[in-house]
Amino acid sequence: MKDFILPVREDLVGSVPYGAPQLDVPVRLNVNENPFPLPAHIASAMGAAVAAIAPDLHRYPDREAIELREALARYLAQEAGVQLALEQVWAANGSNEVMHQLFLAFGGPGRTAVSFDPTYSMYPEYARDTFTRYLTFAREPDFSINVPAAIRQLKDLHPSLVLLTSPNNPTGTMLPTDDLAQLLDAALLVNSVVIVDEAYAEFRTAGTPSALELLGSYPNLVVTRTMSKAFGLAGARLGYAASSVAIVDALRIVRLPYHLSAVTQVVAITALQFAEVLQAQVATLRSERDDLAAWLMAEGYRVAPSEANFILFGTFADRDLVWQALLDQGVLIRQTGPDGWLRVSIGTSDENDRFRQALAQAPGTEQEAAR
Repeated sequence: MKDFILPVREDLVGSVPYGAPQLDVPVRLNVNENPFPLPAHIASAMGAAVAAIAPDLHRYPDREAIELREALARYLAQEAGVQLALEQVWAANGSNEVMHQLFLAFGGPGRTAVSFDPTYSMYPEYARDTFTRYLTFAREPDFSINVPAAIRQLKDLHPSLVLLTSPNNPTGTMLPTDDLAQLLDAALLVNSVVIVDEAYAEFRTAGTPSALELLGSYPNLVVTRTMSKAFGLAGARLGYAASSVAIVDALRIVRLPYHLSAVTQVVAITALQFAEVLQAQVATLRSERDDLAAWLMAEGYRVAPSEANFILFGTFADRDLVWQALLDQGVLIRQTGPDGWLRVSIGTSDENDRFRQALAQAPGTEQEAAR
């Protein structure tokens, strides 16, 4: 029998699947999850909502997710003070799928996407999957974007997509509204769609504006969010976007049929009914983040100012050594971002204390922490 040669795409040969380590350790602070289990009464309400629709699971779900999108619009009006029509909101299986759909709709062969490193590591994979050219430009030493340089790059490249992450992952830094407006103005001149990834927006300091406030002025703006972080629904997989009706309609064209299950829809709708309760957890995580950042700085580490539920800190001559030393003590964090830096998600108070204790005992920290 002739040997079978798998006809995998040439650009995928040698590639490995995306993913952070999933290890069974006592303290998992590596993928920016909400560390708090859902309150029992909310979990019960979700169970009842799923039970109510279970007899109808032989039917396809609402492919437009109307009730969910209406609930998301109401939530954004409360959280960001921005009134949106149902037709301006879209939902999918995590903000990853929303992003993938945006690349399907506006990327493709002969088109370019631009971003600013360090940033979310999945962006180049969306580009690869959709045959979109992906270019990145370095951020400043403080992880801000050099706006005049970025504007020149947009004028030269005419990208179809511009990716701006705020708070940025893995740095946690915010993009100032004035900077965003300048970039949006430049992008309008070259017909670029600007995606502002706000996966961690709920963790920003009170009073910090959301990019959602600019939607009325910029038809090329898309703001993406997720329920994985602030709502503690990483296992449910629900992300969403807010934009113009025209952009949402483009996403409806490229989405897969019945892409969002009926179970996911009712779980998310139920969670949105308890948004105020879940936001109380967010306030706790903000406080824990600020306390941990202050402790790291007092210990002599460099700390990127974070508006998310994680902290990027360093620097280390051998971050692998430090990461492994923490893991050996049952604490899992993330090796990501620039060389010499590590990222820790914000956990419960006890988990954060375990991290402090483990870091204090790890080799390679005392001498290498930047003074």
